[in-house]
Amino acid sequence: MDTRGNLEAEDLLKLILVLVVAWLVIGLLGEVLELFTGLLGLLPDLLGVVIIVLVILWLLDRI
Repeated sequence: MDTRGNLEAEDLLKLILVLVVAWLVIGLLGEVLELFTGLLGLLPDLLGVVIIVLVILWLLDRI
């Protein structure tokens, strides 16, 4: 009636492989989200530069 150790080595390796793949996917998604939030962090600065350029062009009657 001892049911310990009924898993084969190949099954354990498959389980470890699935866990490692899941770990890599989570890490990759984290990097993609970090890059996306980094780009969104630059958006207010870029918007400020665009507004300054538009005001200067307006004052110089270029628009």
